[in-house]
Amino acid sequence: MQITVMEPFHSVFYAPHYVALHLGHFKAEGFDVTTRTGASSAGTTRALIERSAQISLGGLMRSLDIADRGGRLLPHFAEVNSRNGFFLIGRQPARFAWPNIVGRTVISFTGAPTPYQSMLTVLRRQGVDPARVTFVRDLAPADAVAAFRAGRGDFIEVGQPTAEMLLDDGFHLAMSMGDATGPVPFSSYMTLPDRLRHEPEQIVAFTRAVYRTQRWIATHDAKAVVEAIAPSFADIPRAVCERAVGRYLAQGTWARDPLLRRPGYEYLVDILLGGGFIRRRHRYQDLVDTALAERAMQTLKDS
Repeated sequence: MQITVMEPFHSVFYAPHYVALHLGHFKAEGFDVTTRTGASSAGTTRALIERSAQISLGGLMRSLDIADRGGRLLPHFAEVNSRNGFFLIGRQPARFAWPNIVGRTVISFTGAPTPYQSMLTVLRRQGVDPARVTFVRDLAPADAVAAFRAGRGDFIEVGQPTAEMLLDDGFHLAMSMGDATGPVPFSSYMTLPDRLRHEPEQIVAFTRAVYRTQRWIATHDAKAVVEAIAPSFADIPRAVCERAVGRYLAQGTWARDPLLRRPGYEYLVDILLGGGFIRRRHRYQDLVDTALAERAMQTLKDS
């Protein structure tokens, strides 16, 4: 079966998807998967609504945003990323503490809202008023990195492999935002409700491939993961990619199973409510489906 999956960015953050693709886990379940990258993170939900993709990989915040504005429900059925995948990079080698950020300028990642929203939550939890920090939020990701290299800002928040590249250039890791934020369902697979209702066996088979991949990643090191995803990331130097993947593995970035559990969902809702991204709480059962993931896990165990 041919199926199109839309991703918001082409990133090693989504390595599990590419492990499943290149190790044949999707193929073993009867899928010929085409992966497309959206022009923005909002493209993941648009692709589902316009039916140009059958499944999207992206943040729950997109479904929450649409629901908050009275739009249709786009449920998520398999967790992929269980941590924030961004890193706070600074200019100074000094040991970082959150009060150090007061009065400083942080160049934020603007490609998606959740990294910034998570930063606000972390600052408040650490007793730092976000209003005492200057955030630059009007630069595209590539322009932001160029501006930081040119001397603008005290800190920059970036994903991988950009973080490793900046460290190679002599900048310093201030904080892993995955560690600072804590476990949260950052990215997951989503689809239309009618696909969950009318094509459950296909979603179970897809999720079974995801779970098989998650179990494989849990028993392999960064080198093995990079070898698996290399066909899709040939533009990243192998050593840089290994360090990026190794850092993600070390902090538990990738989910060990596809179940998107309620405590993580509620934590994410709290983050987005606290930052004003959404205005009201939305029901877990409206935006998350775990029944098919549970079936997928059970059938793989039984086999």
